[in-house]
Amino acid sequence: MSVTQTAVIQLLEEEGVEYRLLPHSKPAKTIEEAAQERGVDPQQMVKSILLRDMSGFHVLACVPGPAQVDPKKVRDIFGCRRMTCADATDVEKVTGLVIGTVAPIGLKNPLPLIFDQSIEQHDLVNISSGDRMAGVELSKDDLLILCDPMMADICR
Repeated sequence: MSVTQTAVIQLLEEEGVEYRLLPHSKPAKTIEEAAQERGVDPQQMVKSILLRDMSGFHVLACVPGPAQVDPKKVRDIFGCRRMTCADATDVEKVTGLVIGTVAPIGLKNPLPLIFDQSIEQHDLVNISSGDRMAGVELSKDDLLILCDPMMADICR
């Protein structure tokens, strides 16, 4: 599958959203590597973390690249008892994407989305393209319109 055929890219095309593909020369294993490959500030990267509670309820939490999501804060917002990061199998089953390629758009199933409010500091943000070999840069406003996420303080 070429990078341009991911669900993320298809959604952007269908919605007529302006974006810039940021190809990688090699798959990135960390946010720092991805930022370097894309030539962007890690703060402008939107990292998507799938969280799940004990009942199997899932939430996609999005935070700036270098930040860590605080599952306790997300748990409190959604009124869950215990919330942890989903494992690789769960991530693939729920989102249709493998860890490292998850974006808040182009998901296999609709999920509750919660963004850390600090994402609003940047005019341009970048997300995974759904493929390990590229990221996508788009306006923060377009991303927020596409996702319509809940906004809160969810970082550690």
